[in-house]
Amino acid sequence: MSWDFFLPVCVGDLVKTGGINQYVVQDVVPPKQLPSHISKFKAALRSQGPLCILEHFDTGYSVLQHCNSVELTVKEDTLELLVQVVSGLAASLPTLLASTSVSAAERKEKLNAVKMSVFLLCKLTETLESYSCRQKIIYLFHLAQGGKKGKASGEGLLQWDSEREKVLQALVQLLQLDIRSLWNLSLVEEEFTSCVTCCCYKLLENPTISHVKSKPTRDCIIHLLGILIKKYSHLLGASVKVIQLLQHFEQLSSVFAQAVSVWSTEYGVRAIIGEVIREIGQKSSEELAREGSGVKAFAFFLSELSALVPDLMIPNISVLITHLEGESHTMRVAVCEVLGEILVHVLCGDRLDESGKADRDRFFDTLQEHLHDTHSHVRARVLQVYARIVNSKALPLCRYSEVMELAVGRLMDKSINVVKSAIQLLAAFIAHNPYSCKVTQINMIGTHIIEFILAFAVSKSFLFFTSELWAAMEPELLVTVRAELEPTSEAEQEQQEDEKNSDVEEEKEEKDARTTAVQIAQYLRSDEDTAELSQNLPSTPQKEGEQQGEDGELKKQEMLVQYLRDTETFALQVERAISVINTMLYWKTTSVVQEAVQFCVTVCEFSVANSISGVRKMLPLVWSTDAAIKDAVVQAYRRLYLNPQGDTIRMKAQTLVDSLSELMVDASLGTIQCLEEIVSYLAEREVVLSNLDTLCSVAVGEKVTEDFLLARDTVITICSITDHVRQSKGAPFRLPQDHQLFTCLTQAIAEDPYWQSFMEHAVRLIYFLAESPDQLCSRLLQRSARLLLDQIAEGGEVNKDAGQMQDGSQESTEQVSCVCLAQLLALCGCVAFWQVSHLERSVSAELRRRRGETEEREEKEKAPSSKQMANESAMEEELGLIGASAEDTEAELIRKICETELLENLLCAFLPLLVKVCSSPGRYSHPQLTTAACLALSQYMMISPSVCEENIRLMFTVLERSAFPVVRANAIIALGDLTVRFPNILEPWTQNLYARLSDEVPSVRQTAVTVLTQLVLKDVLKVKGQVSEVAVLLIDPEPHITSLALNFFNELATKDNAIYNLLPDIISRLSDPERGMSSEDFNTIMKQLFSYITKERQTESLVEKLCQRFRTAKTERQWCDLATSLSLLSMCERGFKRLQECWECYSDKLTEPGVYQPLLNITAKLRRGAKPQFKAQIDEFEKRLTAVHTRGLENVESPEMDDENQKEGGSTDKTVMRTPLPAKGRPRTKRGQFSELEPSMTYNETPKVTTPIARTSRRARLRN
Repeated sequence: MSWDFFLPVCVGDLVKTGGINQYVVQDVVPPKQLPSHISKFKAALRSQGPLCILEHFDTGYSVLQHCNSVELTVKEDTLELLVQVVSGLAASLPTLLASTSVSAAERKEKLNAVKMSVFLLCKLTETLESYSCRQKIIYLFHLAQGGKKGKASGEGLLQWDSEREKVLQALVQLLQLDIRSLWNLSLVEEEFTSCVTCCCYKLLENPTISHVKSKPTRDCIIHLLGILIKKYSHLLGASVKVIQLLQHFEQLSSVFAQAVSVWSTEYGVRAIIGEVIREIGQKSSEELAREGSGVKAFAFFLSELSALVPDLMIPNISVLITHLEGESHTMRVAVCEVLGEILVHVLCGDRLDESGKADRDRFFDTLQEHLHDTHSHVRARVLQVYARIVNSKALPLCRYSEVMELAVGRLMDKSINVVKSAIQLLAAFIAHNPYSCKVTQINMIGTHIIEFILAFAVSKSFLFFTSELWAAMEPELLVTVRAELEPTSEAEQEQQEDEKNSDVEEEKEEKDARTTAVQIAQYLRSDEDTAELSQNLPSTPQKEGEQQGEDGELKKQEMLVQYLRDTETFALQVERAISVINTMLYWKTTSVVQEAVQFCVTVCEFSVANSISGVRKMLPLVWSTDAAIKDAVVQAYRRLYLNPQGDTIRMKAQTLVDSLSELMVDASLGTIQCLEEIVSYLAEREVVLSNLDTLCSVAVGEKVTEDFLLARDTVITICSITDHVRQSKGAPFRLPQDHQLFTCLTQAIAEDPYWQSFMEHAVRLIYFLAESPDQLCSRLLQRSARLLLDQIAEGGEVNKDAGQMQDGSQESTEQVSCVCLAQLLALCGCVAFWQVSHLERSVSAELRRRRGETEEREEKEKAPSSKQMANESAMEEELGLIGASAEDTEAELIRKICETELLENLLCAFLPLLVKVCSSPGRYSHPQLTTAACLALSQYMMISPSVCEENIRLMFTVLERSAFPVVRANAIIALGDLTVRFPNILEPWTQNLYARLSDEVPSVRQTAVTVLTQLVLKDVLKVKGQVSEVAVLLIDPEPHITSLALNFFNELATKDNAIYNLLPDIISRLSDPERGMSSEDFNTIMKQLFSYITKERQTESLVEKLCQRFRTAKTERQWCDLATSLSLLSMCERGFKRLQECWECYSDKLTEPGVYQPLLNITAKLRRGAKPQFKAQIDEFEKRLTAVHTRGLENVESPEMDDENQKEGGSTDKTVMRTPLPAKGRPRTKRGQFSELEPSMTYNETPKVTTPIARTSRRARLRN
């Protein structure tokens, strides 16, 4: 063979005339003739083997040249032939390479075959890869457009992934042979290496190369490049190419991290890590801060690489440390994560040498510095790195307290992510603390003993105490020990005895702690004789050995003392963290609340002191509207209390009961309600239904009258599994009327203080779960009424006998038990309420369900008779006419039943009795009876508008005149419900509701503000001037009422301009002389209300409105209140200008100090930070204020004063004061509402008389 094949820089160079003995393509086959030539190539391969490439190279080259025009099958056949050629060469070359007697011609022949086949295979692979990527993009585009055009083009490339893998495997088989001997002096030409590496890097640019399905291809590429790096001098080229590709393809960061780790470990090329990291380290801070610099890919690459080979990162870490001072926070995060991986996997344990310990301390110092980084993302990630270190138990004990203190400090960070990471780190500290799980046990030993030990243990003369020194020290030590360990009083002794009897484990822990303290104290006394002898005897080798042993004991003692000190510090930090994190349970950020809940669970599981406080504090979150928070709380309680431990089912059940019973100890009513909600949330329907008979027999059976609380809770549990609560969409699940449950419920009537609570839930359960619940409740009412009549009859007979003996009698009705009558009336009201609810919710929902099933069945049975009917039906459905008309019909049916039929049955018989009891408080003065009658009457009023209108006046009379606060509070709640149901009927009585805000009883005021808050915020009641009554509660003596009023205005402030529109009316009402509010109280209220005015335009408009009210103000006190209100505004330049324009409104009142001083305060606040020009205007306005205040308006603005001002160089034309025009033509929004900047004024507050512009001062009027 007389020619040599040289790999070209460009594919087209092979057709050009080359140098001497250089191969040139002679015949470029046209596309149409390629199939026949490929067939010849295939036949030659079978007959001649892989060396046929020497004769048929032009065929493969022609396919490359016409790649865009030939069919896909031609390219696939060519690729398959080339793979066979390369595989054949890989199989035949080992014999040649092992032979020592190979001629130069044969070596040249094999070398040309290798270069030709590798060149064609790599270039064709690159071409097919590009074509495949284009076709996939087109296919996905058409697929996204909803078309099917791209399907055909995508089918031919479905197997490209597997074909690509075969290509790479063939190249790996060939190149892993030592084919370098085929070249002269074993120097492989760079073009050959570049040909293969370019193909590999081209395949890595595929967007899907990092996916799981591409793992085989990815592994082949990594191994192929590893061979080239190790055997073919591709080290520098690979490091540069890695940086280039990372800069443009972010998805390759994890791929190259895996590749570099494989190259450095499996192929032993550790220098590649240094080269790549050096390239990254040389990037300037300014370059990395720019967009598109690939900084994210670099950062992720470093993090992934450090996780794979952390030990190989240490020699190159100095290059990366410089980026900690750079501007790119992403690189700072990456370097910190690299340090974390090194500390977790390499620089950990007690077997480090001095150099390793120094590096470890330096890395920890660096991480601690960046806990205070300027970027929140860096701070958060460093905290996460520390959490990983703590979880891996790689944090030295000496750094626990320092890092934990920093973590507690990060709880106050402004960034939510930092706070969450700090909570996670603190939880990791507690879960992996080295001080045992009970970190607060140090308090049992006593702080005084620790301080005492520290004073002596660290002393250099510790081992040389004499008897005299011990005698002087012993009394103090004994006093300290006794003070800490022995009870000081009889009460403490009794308390300790009680604790012994109640908790054996606690006693054991305390005993262990005392034993530890006593042993420490005894250790101070030990070896004193030996110490004395050691001073007197000469030193000998034996004595020196003993002294070394004593030094060792001293070190142990010092370590023990330090351990106790660290334990105390750790315990105090945990307590501080718990107190801070407990406050985060009610943050508005859901993720922070979830982390706080998990932290509380962790500290509780490790029996940390005060941990139960957080567990109790999270309980109300079960009512949160955020489903994630509610679920977190429920799961936390499930994990803590509903995850029983035990070998048998009975033991697990006992453990579960004990855990739940522990929660109920000292639990308040609110806590119990929260626990009930959690248990109902966790109640499983199948479990409750399978044990329904057991629940009935045990809780609501024959012994129900003995414990109505147990029966009530059982009813609540059963109610939680009904369809009404779980909102099932299928057919309703109901039990027959003769079920044992309803038999027990209807028979349970007794004079018990808890019966009414049980009865309310029982009636609710009957309506939720029973078939025809109205019939069951009717029987219950009849039975209760019969018992009452029997009692009346018994009372009449007793009264008759007494009358015969005493010659007098009383009416039998007066002998009726008030409790029994109260129970009957309460039962009537409860049945009336749930009957209405049953009709409007259960019956209405069942009608809709049946209608939907009927319509669905009809649609399946018959198709539309014609296209026109189908179109009309579709149009009606689109307009909602069919469903709307059917729902209106159903709603009208329900309303008619409530209006007529409900008041014509048994319920109607009790209404006159309710009215009589409520309207005769003197005759029926029993508190329970009055309360039950009032509540039942309000429930009857929920039935229909007619009943509500007939009894509304009586209900408000009860609200205002009842002597019982509980009746007034119940009436407020009932009237709030009626306002929601019948707003038009209750609207004229709104003022009477607001009047209860000034009730003399705090509980009534609290109920009133709670109800009105709900009504106003839900837009049931229109916000009017009566809101001033709520504002008065901001200074209520009861803190809880004050907080409710504050919450009302906080929520109201979220509505656009709500408080802004109300402020003028509130000021007028509160400054009314008839109210008699003090100035201090007025200022307190206004300061809070004006804090909600934040918009500049609102401030400007309010300045004008308040100035206008000076004209209608009648008393000096009103003037002062208006001026104070102006001073509370956050005045701006525009507001000040409006204040100047309204000069005539208040200038004649400036002689009053209460008006002058607040306006002077406005100028003082405006002067701070004002520009020179604006400051000059403020100074001029202040001079004018002072002049009018000291000399009077008529003296300042008289002609003589004008002349005097002109002489002084001033000009009266600079500031022209005009009375603002009345706001007659201001635009209004729809429905009569004023525009955004126009507070509405009622008719009574509109100025009726225009104040004269030139008004005499107060001093002048007094003189006259």
